[in-house]
Amino acid sequence: MKNKLRKAVFPVAGLGTRFLPATKANPKEMLPVVDKPLIQYAAEEAVEAGIEELIFVTGRNKRSIEDHFDKAYELEAELEKHGKEMLLELVRTILPTSVSCTYIRQSEPLGLGHAVLCARPAVNNEPFAVILADDLIDGGQRGCLQQMVEMFERHQAGVIAVQPIPREDTDKYGIVEVGEELAGVSAIRTIVEKPKPADAPSNLAVVGRYILPGTIMPILAETRSGAGGEIQLTDGIARLLGAEQVLAYQFEGRRYDCGSKLGYLEATVDYALKHPELAPGFREVLRATVARLGSAT
Repeated sequence: MKNKLRKAVFPVAGLGTRFLPATKANPKEMLPVVDKPLIQYAAEEAVEAGIEELIFVTGRNKRSIEDHFDKAYELEAELEKHGKEMLLELVRTILPTSVSCTYIRQSEPLGLGHAVLCARPAVNNEPFAVILADDLIDGGQRGCLQQMVEMFERHQAGVIAVQPIPREDTDKYGIVEVGEELAGVSAIRTIVEKPKPADAPSNLAVVGRYILPGTIMPILAETRSGAGGEIQLTDGIARLLGAEQVLAYQFEGRRYDCGSKLGYLEATVDYALKHPELAPGFREVLRATVARLGSAT
């Protein structure tokens, strides 16, 4: 019987220091892009791909994430009292009732590999997805994770989302070296965390979507601190390659690095231009802004 992907891990315990002071008391994953927080976009992508259990690895000051996906009795009562049926439906359907949420505390930020390892009791030995919410990916008709699930089901192997980047930026990403592409995927030969451009095996960068076998958990448990003094998921995957095939997939769609302020602003503009209610008015705002900038030069 083929493995079915049922679980997704969301590492959300990071401090979000690049967005201070906005993230002093508010998780970066709760920053809104137009009218939904980043973590909701990530959860919706998982649900679209058939995920049934969302596993959030949280830290201090992350309670608002749990609250966001919980039932809000007082809010719903107020909306119902005032006949705001559309807003009531919006609040009640943030997640389908068939999807469950599990919350696990990461006691200290020891790296992405450690955050994933914290989810071990909930994952057991099953294959699972990892989604980094600050990598917002607009996959168009099919979300990025849904595309990856199709590759996973076809090949029954781990799948990692990758995209080409400028070579001078390799020291910001995990970088893979791959074999020949076959049916949209390539076998990963090596994976290195944040290599200097001169040492990088390619310019194919890992982005925040993974499908991994449960067998990576004991590997992560034995992985020592790597780059930045943290337990790197990349190092665990590098060791996994010695035992199992893992595939690199160049997904269809556009990625926004919402961990950076500029990427976050770019995502906000593009998503506002697609918003069914706001798009026409926002387009006029942008035209007026461009005209004003043009007249000032």
